Amino acid sequence: MPRHPLFHGWYGKLPLAFISMDEKTLRTLEYPKILDRLAGYCAFSASAEKARALKPSTRLPEARQRQAETSEARALLVERPSTSVGGARDIRQSLKAATRQVVLEADQLLDIKYTLIASRNLRRLFEREGDRFPHLAEITLRLPASTGLVDAISQTLDDRGEILDTASDQLAAIRRDLKVEHDRLLTQLQRMINNPDISHYLQEALITQRDGRYVIPLRADFKGRVKGIVHDQSSSGATLFVEPLSVVEKNNKYKELQLAERDEERRILLALTAHVAEYAPALEEMLEALADLDVAFARAKYAEELEAVEPKLVPMTADRRRRAADRGQSSAVSRPPLALSHAEGSPIIRLLDARHPLLDQEKLALSGGEGVIPIDVELSPGTRALVITGPNTGGKTVTLKTVGLLALMAQTGLHLPVHPDSEISLFKSIYADIGDEQSIEQSLSTFSGHITNIIRILERADTRSLVILDELGAGTDPQEGAALARALLTHLLERGITTLVTTHHPELKAFAHATPGVVNASVEFDMETLRPTYHLTIGLPGRSNALAISERLGLPGEIVAAARQEINPADLRADDLLDEIYRQREHSRKARQRAEEAKHEAEEMRAELAERLEAIEDERREVLENAREEAEAEVKRVRNEIRDLREELRRAHKPLEGIQLVEEKIEELSEEVEIPVERHAPDITPLSGPIQLGSKVRVRGLDKVGIVRALGEERVEVQIGMLRMRASLSELVLVGGDEIATADSRPQTTDHRLLSAVGGHPSPGIELDLRGQNAEEALDMLENYLDRAYLARLPWVRIIHGKGTGKLREVVREALKNYPQVTSFEAGKHNEGGEGVTVAELRK
Repeated sequence: MPRHPLFHGWYGKLPLAFISMDEKTLRTLEYPKILDRLAGYCAFSASAEKARALKPSTRLPEARQRQAETSEARALLVERPSTSVGGARDIRQSLKAATRQVVLEADQLLDIKYTLIASRNLRRLFEREGDRFPHLAEITLRLPASTGLVDAISQTLDDRGEILDTASDQLAAIRRDLKVEHDRLLTQLQRMINNPDISHYLQEALITQRDGRYVIPLRADFKGRVKGIVHDQSSSGATLFVEPLSVVEKNNKYKELQLAERDEERRILLALTAHVAEYAPALEEMLEALADLDVAFARAKYAEELEAVEPKLVPMTADRRRRAADRGQSSAVSRPPLALSHAEGSPIIRLLDARHPLLDQEKLALSGGEGVIPIDVELSPGTRALVITGPNTGGKTVTLKTVGLLALMAQTGLHLPVHPDSEISLFKSIYADIGDEQSIEQSLSTFSGHITNIIRILERADTRSLVILDELGAGTDPQEGAALARALLTHLLERGITTLVTTHHPELKAFAHATPGVVNASVEFDMETLRPTYHLTIGLPGRSNALAISERLGLPGEIVAAARQEINPADLRADDLLDEIYRQREHSRKARQRAEEAKHEAEEMRAELAERLEAIEDERREVLENAREEAEAEVKRVRNEIRDLREELRRAHKPLEGIQLVEEKIEELSEEVEIPVERHAPDITPLSGPIQLGSKVRVRGLDKVGIVRALGEERVEVQIGMLRMRASLSELVLVGGDEIATADSRPQTTDHRLLSAVGGHPSPGIELDLRGQNAEEALDMLENYLDRAYLARLPWVRIIHGKGTGKLREVVREALKNYPQVTSFEAGKHNEGGEGVTVAELRK
């Protein structure tokens, strides 16, 4: 029987897509800690092991597929929070034993059964929902359809692992005989201990067992008074446990039946083991598929914890141009990677509101800080290097680690704690030199350790690598260190290698400013509090704050002034210019913040106004409805008076023409009175645009925020958590500005049919009003409407037939039973019209 790679570890020989990631860098960037947290969300050990073995992929299609799996898993868990591989066990050792013909124990067989049940449940789920979750459904194709093992194990073992009497006819017969023989044996012994001639020889009147044989406790003083075989004695020696000779044969028979039972149970377990071994390859494949699914679910749960989003994975500019040339869209001659210009081979790094995933937001806040400060890191096309300067403990190293770690996570299929508009290219390899590289064992100083690591990086990196260097040129003479840092950065640029660098050398600021493809960045420092702000500013170098900080801390002014005279005046002017730029940027930032706050305040005022108008509209309807009811009662009274008057005129043989005119006027008035008071939605245009698919809205009356999942002419479907409800447009308030839940922002959980209802066949709307129609007319309208609704792929429709006598309701529901595209229907909820409305679900 061929052995599955499962028995050789989860990943065996890694494919080429995984072998380039540097293990030292993975540890430096704390990637294993991410995997440990991910494994904590796994449901069983096989998937946890697989999670810890994950490596970043360098193939764009594979990385995108992993991201899609994570997004689908998040969407599924939102709709079905209980979805999991629950019940699955790590049965690898059991399968290995079965293939070696080692008899499996009952608990091992039960583990296999529960794992098969979990597999069956997931397979059935994705057979129904596969169109909505195609990437997860593809994994479940590896789950076996049916092996017969679940039934075979269930017919053999109960839930406690006991072998059932019905497991075989032979076992049933043996256990019947065993029970009979057991009863006979105990009956005879019971008679003996109750016999007055024997009972006074016994220590106490009980039957017990020694070495699997039934015995009675005989007092040692009366040894020999009861003929039998001594099997044991008490610790004091006062009691002998004797098997009377009269029951030896019955004990022998009972023991023989026990051995027969044991042999038959072993034969049954051996048959089940052979059945398992027969399907071992399929079960191994099933276990690996379950582990893949569970890892996808774990990625989804971890993303929820991080409040992360799916990043946009984009190819490097060179990859795009090569594909265009292959399609004949470019006449450019292809060149070796190292010959590519900076613009052609540049990657995309655009991480907005990025947070380091291992920093504890709540813990930082409780310690008196501001929590995790998000940063924006953006390398535009053509940029190959980013030089970050700023004060110590200002967040330079955290910035480097954040970018490197998020790049690894994106290529692993993990969602990132960033803004939805973030995007990043895939790197074939990532190298990092961060922290103290001092090695006592190798007699290397910190500087030597860094240089040794950088040499190793230079030997391996290429144009598809990301190199991260912390404190470049530090640990040695400042002048030599700065020169070496410039030379290294120049070398990396000439080779077209994307590089992120932190440094304290001011020479590198000027180098970055004067060199194409290099951009300055800085972490800011608050001169008022003398603390770093941890905000990253792209495009500006860090300021020299040493003199200002010294003066603020109380260093004598004459010392600060003397130090200032020693500095090149050009450098001082540059610092003053930087100060002015930073002040202007801060002023612009605050102005933008005030504008956002004003917009938010306007939105709140608009919402408050809408609520007030709603309350006024409710009051208006109530007043008009009361007036209508009073008018209706008055019309009824007048009708009765006219009827009485008509009767009097008829008896008096007077003409009725005058009263007929009055009756006609009364009928006209009656028709007007019977018209219900319509609700008028307040005409307030939202500041952030109309409600559309994916809009975040607040449902009035519930004070809950949800996402629009389907649009009709006057009603929409809103998802609030797991709940989907229908509401009129007038009951919704748009929230969250222009934010729309799309595939680029949050996982797309919208039913594909809802989208086609907008972009495919024209939608007939989600409501059909049949009130006032006779049965034949209603059926024609209903059939035509259902056909159009199905072609438009609406998920459900709302049919209004009124209550009345119930005849029209019966006709409608009978028709729905026979309509092939209707899967189910039910009466409307209380706020939807109750029995006067029928809501029908349409086939997918």
